[in-house]
Amino acid sequence: MKVLRGTTTVGLVTKTAAVVAADRRASSGTYVAHKAVKKIVKVADHAVLTTAGLVADTQILASLLRIKSAEYSLVNKTRIPVKALASYLSLVLNTYKYSPFIVQFILAGYDDRPRLYNIEFFGDYFEELYTATGSGSPIAIGVIESEYSENLSEERAVELAVKAVRSSIKRDVFTGEAIDVAVVRASGIEEFSYRAG
Repeated sequence: MKVLRGTTTVGLVTKTAAVVAADRRASSGTYVAHKAVKKIVKVADHAVLTTAGLVADTQILASLLRIKSAEYSLVNKTRIPVKALASYLSLVLNTYKYSPFIVQFILAGYDDRPRLYNIEFFGDYFEELYTATGSGSPIAIGVIESEYSENLSEERAVELAVKAVRSSIKRDVFTGEAIDVAVVRASGIEEFSYRAG
């Protein structure tokens, strides 16, 4: 089954933070359905999710992660590990593999250190230093691979994430408009936006 995910989202980790970026264009086939969609969703005080795929599926799954995070915090009096969120989301996606959610995610968070997970269509998940999803990902990943280093500063990581999404905007018709960025640190989540050009 071929799944078209019209967007570009990227993520990378530094020594002190996980950084994600995403464009704002929502497409329906070749139609630009909306130009101001937020594709970075906060699922806990220390974790965000980027999405490529169907909006309704994303909303349901993000809500499940918020509930799981709140439940874990209530019972255990501490924040849920980011890997536990990735594992839970993986289990939900795999459970519905015969009637699948049409989504691909990047989960970024901070527990004892910055974490970044690429979560695939049927629930496979991998911890990564950098990753990209969506129709513009082949362009974005090339930009990141050419410049990424584990020793990047947060500022340089944000610049690289924005550059990767901007490169996709130039070459992928399903990627466009503004670029949202989230930086997840031990102290919390900071979000901001950039123009596409």
